[in-house]
Amino acid sequence: MSQKIGSVLIWPVLLLPLTFVLNLSLGSVHIPVSYLIKALFSSVAVDQAWHYILFDYRLPKAITAVLVGGGLSVSGLLMQTLFRNPLAGPFVLGISSGASLGVALLVLGSGLFGGFGATLLSGPWALVIASALGSFLVLLAVISASSKIKDAMTLLIIGLMFGSLTGAVVSVLSYFSRAEALQKFVFWSFGGLGHLSWTAVLILCGCVLLGLIIAVGSLKSLNALLLGPKYAQSLGVSLKRSTLLMVLSTSILAGSITAFAGPIAFVGLAVPHLVRQISGTPNHKIVLPSSFLWGSIVMLLCDTVAQIPFSSLTLPINAITSILGAPVVIWILMRRKNLMF
Repeated sequence: MSQKIGSVLIWPVLLLPLTFVLNLSLGSVHIPVSYLIKALFSSVAVDQAWHYILFDYRLPKAITAVLVGGGLSVSGLLMQTLFRNPLAGPFVLGISSGASLGVALLVLGSGLFGGFGATLLSGPWALVIASALGSFLVLLAVISASSKIKDAMTLLIIGLMFGSLTGAVVSVLSYFSRAEALQKFVFWSFGGLGHLSWTAVLILCGCVLLGLIIAVGSLKSLNALLLGPKYAQSLGVSLKRSTLLMVLSTSILAGSITAFAGPIAFVGLAVPHLVRQISGTPNHKIVLPSSFLWGSIVMLLCDTVAQIPFSSLTLPINAITSILGAPVVIWILMRRKNLMF
């Protein structure tokens, strides 16, 4: 088994540093790889402008891409296994909708709260806090429901209803909002990786690490659930506890990522399918770490395309993930009939 894991993981382990360096090098200003190596592994500052671009903008953005891509891929894998549904993604429980509602209340509803809303909106952490609170409230509701419901499909429907309810409130707020506020909300909904400070990156790293630890602790349950809930129970797996841990891990991963980077589409849905296609096994001891690595690689590549090398223009990251990802998903689904569910 260890030999199988090593053979499957060797390619993403080799590709991840290459895509990371490529992402740091390309952009509106090209930074030579030779300088990147000197700057990252020594204290010599060859060029002050390149040094500023690298350490104050591109390096935090690249690390954010790794955390976002890997975290969303793992959370998508958890949801697909829990619900035995190939179309389930990290936001199926309404986490993204809750974050959108929190941001919408702050940005679109700032006029309803007068000076207090304007004061909150001016803070540098305002959107992050609003998004995190919205995700947290939905998380509490979903965890409360999961503690009382044993059927995973019922929990899936409840999550979709939470998403529909919060989406309706956002639509009402959008209808009555000012043009400037609506534009700010739309820009947030595009997603973004390049606006995080080092403090924000560290906080996001801690949240993603916590979510991954919970996910790794559920490996036995994940493998047992592949053969159905009755088989999992016969192996001594507590469905109630397993569901709670998977929901908690997904909520921490997807909620924190959405709070800091906005809603990022496609990655959490498509990468687990891509990993199963590459690895040829449903074993989560292989698929879970592979999903994190390949998700990070895909996110770095999408961000490299979005920043349009040698141009001052930058495309919305959500548009790139969807444009590049949708054909890949269609190709994977058409090539194989058995999705291991």
